Amino acid sequence: MSNISLAILCLVALATTQLSSAQNSQQDYLRAHNEARASVRVGPLRWDNKANQRKGDCILVHSGGPYGENLAWSSGDLTGTAAVKLWVNERPKYNYNSNTCVGGECRHYTQVVWRYYVRLGCARVKCNNNRGTFVICSYDPPGNVAGKRPY
Repeated sequence: MSNISLAILCLVALATTQLSSAQNSQQDYLRAHNEARASVRVGPLRWDNKANQRKGDCILVHSGGPYGENLAWSSGDLTGTAAVKLWVNERPKYNYNSNTCVGGECRHYTQVVWRYYVRLGCARVKCNNNRGTFVICSYDPPGNVAGKRPY
């Protein structure tokens, strides 16, 4: 392999590494959530490491723990911001006037914009020998109460 080929290979590997770590930082999770929250005039969240307790868990089941939760799983690579986007993309299914989901799921969206949340903790983990990605975001204090408007 020539030196030029090796250099190009190293640059591609470095770029791939940078892309895979992009959109998974605390700031990325906060930015994605806070942009959605700002669009409905709800205050920003701040990061809480305590709310980030299931980072080694690949089980797509709500924990029933002391936090509100959103879960996402993909058989491929799923960034943290892509997971938040999946949840926020449920917005058109939420009808504020009737406080109901119309034509599908919207409770992930209402979880993101729940006005009483102040802290956020998220984690992303590769599962099944890198054949899937699990993303969880936990919200504190708990909320997203059925029958109450999120904002």
